Amino acid sequence: MTEEEEIFKILEQVLDPEVPVLTIADLGVLRSVNVSQDEVEVVITPTYTGCPAMDMIEVNIKAVLQENGYQNAIVTRVLAPAWTTDWISEEGRKKLLQYGIAPPQRRGLSSSQGENEIPCPQCTSKNTEMISHFGSTACKALYKCHDCKEPFDYFKCL
Repeated sequence: MTEEEEIFKILEQVLDPEVPVLTIADLGVLRSVNVSQDEVEVVITPTYTGCPAMDMIEVNIKAVLQENGYQNAIVTRVLAPAWTTDWISEEGRKKLLQYGIAPPQRRGLSSSQGENEIPCPQCTSKNTEMISHFGSTACKALYKCHDCKEPFDYFKCL
């Protein structure tokens, strides 16, 4: 295993502060690791440019690296290519569902299978409706299931 791969493994334990069941690797925010003589550069892409969690993610990246002996770490944010929900891993999608958040629909679905038909993470019913375009965070919408009557967040496609 290369040093970059070893560091990437270490960083896979850094959680997203807004959805603490997901790691930054699950989200696809962790892009790359570059090691030079005495410095580690971690490249991340924010889920959107104004994401308030990025500052905390940066602090957590530096902390976990220091705990593992990497004292000189820098975090570089790149905006291009823009992050997309397509970067969320299959494991991340499963974790969202288990946590009670409907994972984003895959791109390329027909309009009859798009964001108008979001399955409820509690009962899997597709008899749901959007209550608010914004849920507990800006990247989620609030839905309601008409069958089990439970509200739930949907991680919006970006």
